[in-house]
Amino acid sequence: MTYCVAISVNDGIIFTSDSRTNAGVDQISTYSKMHRFGIDGQRQLVIMSAGNLATTQGVIKRVRADIKNNEPVNLMNVADLEEAADYLGEISVAQQKKHDIEGSTVNHEASFIVGGQIGDKTPAIIMIYPQGNYITSSDTTPYLQIGESKYGKPILDRILTPETSLDTSALCALVSMDSTMRSNLTVGPPIETVIYEKGSLKLNRHYQFQADSAFLRELNKSWDHLLQEAFRNLPPIKWSENWDQSPDESGEASS
Repeated sequence: MTYCVAISVNDGIIFTSDSRTNAGVDQISTYSKMHRFGIDGQRQLVIMSAGNLATTQGVIKRVRADIKNNEPVNLMNVADLEEAADYLGEISVAQQKKHDIEGSTVNHEASFIVGGQIGDKTPAIIMIYPQGNYITSSDTTPYLQIGESKYGKPILDRILTPETSLDTSALCALVSMDSTMRSNLTVGPPIETVIYEKGSLKLNRHYQFQADSAFLRELNKSWDHLLQEAFRNLPPIKWSENWDQSPDESGEASS
Protein backbone atom coordinates (compact mmCIF):
# COMPACT_ATOMS: atom_id res chain seq x y z
CA MET A 1 0.00 0.00 0.00
CA THR A 2 1.02 3.60 -0.53
CA TYR A 3 0.26 7.04 0.81
CA CYS A 4 1.26 10.24 -0.97
CA VAL A 5 0.03 13.77 -0.34
CA ALA A 6 0.76 17.06 -2.11
CA ILE A 7 -0.20 20.43 -0.62
CA SER A 8 -0.42 23.64 -2.65
CA VAL A 9 -0.41 26.92 -0.71
CA ASN A 10 0.37 30.50 -1.66
CA ASP A 11 4.06 30.17 -0.80
CA GLY A 12 4.68 26.92 -2.68
CA ILE A 13 4.14 23.17 -2.59
CA ILE A 14 4.77 20.29 -0.19
CA PHE A 15 5.21 16.72 -1.43
CA THR A 16 5.27 13.79 1.04
CA SER A 17 5.32 10.04 0.30
CA ASP A 18 6.06 6.77 2.02
CA SER A 19 8.26 4.06 0.51
CA ARG A 20 6.71 0.77 1.61
CA THR A 21 5.51 -1.51 -1.20
CA ASN A 22 4.85 -4.75 0.62
CA ALA A 23 4.42 -5.58 4.30
CA GLY A 24 4.16 -9.07 5.70
CA VAL A 25 5.39 -11.31 8.48
CA ASP A 26 8.58 -12.22 6.65
CA GLN A 27 9.21 -9.34 4.27
CA ILE A 28 9.01 -5.57 4.00
CA SER A 29 9.99 -4.09 0.65
CA THR A 30 10.65 -0.43 -0.07
CA TYR A 31 10.63 1.58 -3.27
CA SER A 32 10.71 5.36 -3.61
CA LYS A 33 7.43 6.76 -4.89
CA MET A 34 8.75 10.29 -5.33
CA HIS A 35 10.61 11.26 -8.50
CA ARG A 36 12.15 14.69 -9.15
CA PHE A 37 12.77 16.25 -12.55
CA GLY A 38 13.94 19.71 -13.48
CA ILE A 39 16.39 22.29 -14.67
CA ASP A 40 17.41 24.84 -12.05
CA GLY A 41 16.10 28.27 -12.93
CA GLN A 42 13.75 26.94 -15.62
CA ARG A 43 11.37 24.27 -14.30
CA GLN A 44 10.96 21.86 -11.39
CA LEU A 45 8.53 18.95 -11.34
CA VAL A 46 7.83 16.17 -8.85
CA ILE A 47 5.91 12.97 -9.61
CA MET A 48 4.49 10.72 -6.88
CA SER A 49 2.99 7.34 -7.70
CA ALA A 50 0.60 4.80 -6.20
CA GLY A 51 -0.80 1.51 -7.46
CA ASN A 52 0.62 -1.42 -9.39
CA LEU A 53 4.41 -1.33 -9.10
CA ALA A 54 5.03 -2.67 -12.62
CA THR A 55 2.88 0.11 -14.04
CA THR A 56 4.43 2.90 -11.97
CA GLN A 57 7.98 1.71 -12.69
CA GLY A 58 7.15 1.48 -16.38
CA VAL A 59 5.78 5.02 -16.44
CA ILE A 60 8.79 6.52 -14.67
CA LYS A 61 11.19 4.56 -16.89
CA ARG A 62 9.42 5.91 -20.00
CA VAL A 63 9.49 9.48 -18.61
CA ARG A 64 13.25 9.27 -18.03
CA ALA A 65 13.85 7.70 -21.45
CA ASP A 66 11.85 10.43 -23.21
CA ILE A 67 13.95 13.10 -21.51
CA LYS A 68 17.20 11.31 -22.34
CA ASN A 69 16.19 10.86 -25.99
CA ASN A 70 14.85 14.43 -26.24
CA GLU A 71 11.49 13.20 -27.54
CA PRO A 72 9.11 15.81 -29.05
CA VAL A 73 7.02 15.62 -25.86
CA ASN A 74 8.77 15.11 -22.53
CA LEU A 75 8.75 16.71 -19.08
CA MET A 76 11.55 19.09 -20.05
CA ASN A 77 9.60 20.70 -22.89
CA VAL A 78 5.89 20.58 -21.94
CA ALA A 79 4.44 24.08 -21.80
CA ASP A 80 2.51 23.75 -18.53
CA LEU A 81 1.36 21.34 -15.80
CA GLU A 82 -1.82 20.42 -17.70
CA GLU A 83 0.28 19.26 -20.66
CA ALA A 84 2.48 17.30 -18.26
CA ALA A 85 -0.65 15.64 -16.81
CA ASP A 86 -1.94 14.72 -20.28
CA TYR A 87 1.47 13.25 -21.14
CA LEU A 88 1.66 11.17 -17.94
CA GLY A 89 -1.94 10.02 -18.32
CA GLU A 90 -1.28 8.70 -21.82
CA ILE A 91 1.84 6.82 -20.71
CA SER A 92 0.02 5.36 -17.70
CA VAL A 93 -2.90 4.06 -19.79
CA ALA A 94 -0.46 2.55 -22.30
CA GLN A 95 1.51 0.81 -19.54
CA GLN A 96 -1.65 -0.61 -17.98
CA LYS A 97 -2.72 -2.04 -21.34
CA LYS A 98 0.76 -3.47 -21.87
CA HIS A 99 0.63 -5.44 -18.61
CA ASP A 100 -3.04 -6.40 -18.83
CA ILE A 101 -3.14 -10.05 -19.91
CA GLU A 102 -6.54 -11.46 -20.87
CA GLY A 103 -7.95 -13.57 -18.06
CA SER A 104 -5.57 -12.13 -15.46
CA THR A 105 -7.03 -11.00 -12.13
CA VAL A 106 -4.11 -8.67 -11.37
CA ASN A 107 -5.06 -5.00 -11.08
CA HIS A 108 -2.55 -2.90 -13.06
CA GLU A 109 -4.10 0.47 -12.30
CA ALA A 110 -1.93 3.33 -11.04
CA SER A 111 -2.47 6.91 -9.93
CA PHE A 112 -0.05 9.81 -9.99
CA ILE A 113 0.39 13.30 -8.59
CA VAL A 114 2.50 15.71 -10.60
CA GLY A 115 3.32 19.17 -9.37
CA GLY A 116 5.80 21.98 -9.48
CA GLN A 117 6.46 25.09 -11.52
CA ILE A 118 7.36 25.78 -15.14
CA GLY A 119 8.96 29.16 -15.81
CA ASP A 120 6.96 32.05 -14.40
CA LYS A 121 3.68 30.10 -14.39
CA THR A 122 1.84 29.59 -11.11
CA PRO A 123 2.93 26.46 -9.20
CA ALA A 124 0.27 23.74 -9.19
CA ILE A 125 -0.45 20.12 -8.30
CA ILE A 126 -2.51 17.68 -10.39
CA MET A 127 -3.77 14.16 -9.61
CA ILE A 128 -3.96 11.75 -12.54
CA TYR A 129 -6.46 8.89 -12.35
CA PRO A 130 -5.80 5.42 -13.81
CA GLN A 131 -8.06 6.31 -16.74
CA GLY A 132 -5.74 9.19 -17.68
CA ASN A 133 -8.04 12.06 -16.68
CA TYR A 134 -7.04 14.42 -13.89
CA ILE A 135 -8.06 17.04 -11.32
CA THR A 136 -6.24 19.85 -9.55
CA SER A 137 -6.46 21.32 -6.06
CA SER A 138 -8.62 24.30 -5.06
CA ASP A 139 -8.75 27.06 -2.44
CA THR A 140 -11.20 25.02 -0.37
CA THR A 141 -9.19 21.79 -0.74
CA PRO A 142 -5.52 22.78 -1.21
CA TYR A 143 -4.23 19.21 -1.21
CA LEU A 144 -4.36 15.99 -3.22
CA GLN A 145 -3.89 12.41 -2.01
CA ILE A 146 -3.29 9.04 -3.65
CA GLY A 147 -3.14 5.61 -2.08
CA GLU A 148 -4.32 5.03 1.50
CA SER A 149 -5.85 8.48 1.95
CA LYS A 150 -8.60 8.18 4.57
CA TYR A 151 -6.54 8.11 7.78
CA GLY A 152 -4.50 11.20 6.98
CA LYS A 153 -7.34 13.34 5.63
CA PRO A 154 -8.85 14.85 8.84
CA ILE A 155 -5.74 16.82 9.85
CA LEU A 156 -5.46 18.24 6.33
CA ASP A 157 -9.08 19.41 6.38
CA ARG A 158 -8.72 21.03 9.79
CA ILE A 159 -5.43 22.87 9.32
CA LEU A 160 -4.76 23.77 5.70
CA THR A 161 -5.73 26.98 3.92
CA PRO A 162 -4.00 28.72 1.00
CA GLU A 163 -2.42 31.09 3.56
CA THR A 164 -0.78 28.29 5.60
CA SER A 165 3.02 28.64 5.66
CA LEU A 166 5.26 26.10 3.94
CA ASP A 167 6.79 24.82 7.16
CA THR A 168 3.38 24.41 8.82
CA SER A 169 2.11 22.65 5.69
CA ALA A 170 5.10 20.31 5.80
CA LEU A 171 4.37 19.43 9.43
CA CYS A 172 0.72 18.90 8.52
CA ALA A 173 1.73 16.48 5.75
CA LEU A 174 4.02 14.57 8.12
CA VAL A 175 1.33 14.33 10.81
CA SER A 176 -1.04 13.10 8.10
CA MET A 177 1.55 10.46 7.19
CA ASP A 178 2.05 9.55 10.87
CA SER A 179 -1.70 9.03 11.33
CA THR A 180 -1.78 6.82 8.25
CA MET A 181 1.17 4.70 9.40
CA ARG A 182 -0.45 4.35 12.83
CA SER A 183 -3.66 2.90 11.33
CA ASN A 184 -2.24 0.98 8.34
CA LEU A 185 0.97 -0.99 8.74
CA THR A 186 1.33 -1.38 4.96
CA VAL A 187 2.33 2.31 4.84
CA GLY A 188 5.76 3.02 6.24
CA PRO A 189 9.20 4.61 6.04
CA PRO A 190 11.44 5.78 4.57
CA ILE A 191 9.31 8.93 4.36
CA GLU A 192 10.27 11.53 1.77
CA THR A 193 9.32 15.20 1.86
CA VAL A 194 10.09 17.95 -0.63
CA ILE A 195 9.40 21.60 0.19
CA TYR A 196 9.22 23.74 -2.95
CA GLU A 197 9.25 27.53 -2.55
CA LYS A 198 7.24 29.42 -5.16
CA GLY A 199 9.43 31.11 -7.75
CA SER A 200 12.67 29.45 -6.63
CA LEU A 201 12.74 26.95 -9.52
CA LYS A 202 14.98 24.76 -7.35
CA LEU A 203 14.32 21.59 -5.35
CA ASN A 204 16.84 22.17 -2.60
CA ARG A 205 14.75 21.11 0.41
CA HIS A 206 14.47 17.33 0.20
CA TYR A 207 14.20 15.26 3.38
CA GLN A 208 14.25 11.49 3.82
CA PHE A 209 13.29 10.03 7.20
CA GLN A 210 14.30 6.45 7.91
CA ALA A 211 12.46 4.07 10.25
CA ASP A 212 14.82 4.99 13.10
CA SER A 213 14.48 8.76 12.53
CA ALA A 214 14.64 10.65 15.83
CA PHE A 215 12.52 13.41 14.27
CA LEU A 216 9.72 11.00 13.29
CA ARG A 217 9.77 9.48 16.79
CA GLU A 218 9.53 12.91 18.40
CA LEU A 219 6.78 13.98 15.99
CA ASN A 220 4.76 10.86 16.83
CA LYS A 221 5.33 11.27 20.56
CA SER A 222 4.39 14.97 20.56
CA TRP A 223 1.29 14.44 18.42
CA ASP A 224 0.07 11.58 20.65
CA HIS A 225 0.62 13.67 23.77
CA LEU A 226 -1.16 16.72 22.35
CA LEU A 227 -4.11 14.64 21.15
CA GLN A 228 -4.50 13.03 24.57
CA GLU A 229 -4.27 16.44 26.26
CA ALA A 230 -6.87 17.90 23.90
CA PHE A 231 -9.19 14.96 24.55
CA ARG A 232 -8.90 15.45 28.31
CA ASN A 233 -9.93 19.10 27.86
CA LEU A 234 -13.09 18.37 25.88
CA PRO A 235 -16.34 19.54 27.53
CA PRO A 236 -17.91 16.73 29.58
CA ILE A 237 -21.06 15.12 28.21
CA LYS A 238 -23.14 16.48 31.11
CA TRP A 239 -22.60 20.00 29.76
CA SER A 240 -24.97 19.12 26.93
CA GLU A 241 -27.85 19.63 29.37
CA ASN A 242 -27.19 23.38 29.15
CA TRP A 243 -28.13 23.67 25.48
CA ASP A 244 -29.44 20.35 24.16
CA GLN A 245 -32.94 18.98 24.75
CA SER A 246 -33.63 15.32 25.23
CA PRO A 247 -36.13 13.71 22.82
CA ASP A 248 -38.77 13.70 25.56
CA GLU A 249 -38.33 17.42 26.28
CA SER A 250 -38.58 18.41 22.63
CA GLY A 251 -41.87 16.61 22.23
CA GLU A 252 -40.52 13.73 20.14
CA ALA A 253 -41.43 10.16 20.96
CA SER A 254 -38.80 8.27 22.92
CA SER A 255 -37.78 4.79 21.85
